[in-house]
Amino acid sequence: MRAVAAALLVAMPLAMAQDVLAPAKIPNLPALGDTERQDLSPLMERKLGEEIMRDIRRDHDFLDDGPILEYLNNFGNSLVAARPGARGEANFDYYFFAVRDPQLNAFALPGGFIAVHSALLLAAQSESELASVLGHEIGHVAQRHIARSIGQQKQDALIPLAAMILAALASKAGGDAAIGVFSAGQGLAIQRQLNFGRDAEREADRIGFQIMGAAGYDTSGMVAFFQRMQVATRNYSDLVPAYLQSHPLTTERIADIQARIREQPYKQRQDSQDFYLVRSRARVLQDSSSNGLAEAKTFFEGQMKQENRQQVTAGQYGMAFLSLKKGETANAQAWLDKARATFDKPPAAGTFSAAPRPAPDSIFVSTSIEIKLAQPDDKAMIAKGLAEAEAAHLQFPLSRGIAHQYGEALIAAGKLEEAATYLRDQVQLYREDPDAYDLLAQAYSKQGKLALQHIALAESYVLQGGVLSALDQLSYARKAPDASFYDQAVIDARERELQARRREELGEKGKKDLREAESRPAFKAEMRRDTEPTTPGSRFDRMRQDNDSFTQGRTVR
Repeated sequence: MRAVAAALLVAMPLAMAQDVLAPAKIPNLPALGDTERQDLSPLMERKLGEEIMRDIRRDHDFLDDGPILEYLNNFGNSLVAARPGARGEANFDYYFFAVRDPQLNAFALPGGFIAVHSALLLAAQSESELASVLGHEIGHVAQRHIARSIGQQKQDALIPLAAMILAALASKAGGDAAIGVFSAGQGLAIQRQLNFGRDAEREADRIGFQIMGAAGYDTSGMVAFFQRMQVATRNYSDLVPAYLQSHPLTTERIADIQARIREQPYKQRQDSQDFYLVRSRARVLQDSSSNGLAEAKTFFEGQMKQENRQQVTAGQYGMAFLSLKKGETANAQAWLDKARATFDKPPAAGTFSAAPRPAPDSIFVSTSIEIKLAQPDDKAMIAKGLAEAEAAHLQFPLSRGIAHQYGEALIAAGKLEEAATYLRDQVQLYREDPDAYDLLAQAYSKQGKLALQHIALAESYVLQGGVLSALDQLSYARKAPDASFYDQAVIDARERELQARRREELGEKGKKDLREAESRPAFKAEMRRDTEPTTPGSRFDRMRQDNDSFTQGRTVR
């Protein structure tokens, strides 16, 4: 499956290096036919995307930051909701995430998974510019361009084969003739793939433009962002001839967009404060080195000198988050208080910012809790953090980040039984949440419930694609001295299910190898994969060393 994914990323470039924008007022594109479904069904496409996401989540460059993930998913899914049918015939659930990367880029994976590079998030100067990027990528998913590219590749694979046959026949007339025929066949196949890429970009443009308009964003933001990307990519895009580019030339697309935007009514939209706060967090997380943090501090100091209230708030918040990452909790709280005061300060009368503003968002609350939980030795501060987390969980019941913080606060305050009860409810409500299982394992560990701890860790590993590590955890749970008869029954059933999954994934050869492994003692099987099974806090560190799939995916894109 990973080999197929790599081939798809090569053949169907979904990167945003030179593709963002779209025409206007274009009728809905037709639904795809059965040909693409035969090559890659919607169910298989989703499974392929989930497999790739498991590798991405284990990579260090995956920005596993609650506020950033929450903002991107709220923002992205609001764009999806603005266009009926954007989920496609497969009714994909979209998932938006960020990765740490200095290039201006975004990409779509099979099945509705859309990534944004941290550099692109920082380069976008407004939510309209960010909407132009995400809308374009949603267009790729809605039109199932990966499934269609597979069908195109199957057709193109016949062209070099036919060229080889013709070259063999032409060799009778001379070697040069044979080489010419074969080269022409290869060139035609490559050109067909480039043409498919251009057509896919145009379709994604149309969908993206419609989504932006329906969601109420300023479509002129497309041009501003596209021009910025033109400058960023000029060093390498100008070296490639136009007929060899899978995306239309940047200058051509800017002219086309400007012409189409003139047909649209002007819309002015005020950006949310969340947009600026999330960018501040991304700036700190993008480069955690001393030089990177120093550059972030310089940027925030310049940002606070501006007259725009949102910019000043974002600068002060950035200083708070930067101080937190340095371990300076007192400074972090002081800067956070300043940011909240600036945000709550009434704007001057008659200014555009005097328009109705949303209530204080969850990012301020989440960061305040984060600061207090970063002081585990201060019981008074932990108690305040627990009170804030409990109130925030009631105020923002759908926030997964705050839900996790509430569990962390209960554990930090020593309310282990209450934490275990709460987290058991969370994993029942959100069965695809590995962080909730990790916290549950931590609560069980502090209670001395070893069997339940390993069972919870096993579920976390399963969700992250570590089936072998999950089987190890179940082996430890079976040998735990406190494993009850009921626990043993649960372990047996789960082991059989996971072993069956492994056989299905590995195929016939894998079945034989797995049966041989199962014939050995369960405790020793695959021990090399997990040398520290009882440490919930290092769930990814044990698997990162043998995982380079995401790095390879970024190389071939």
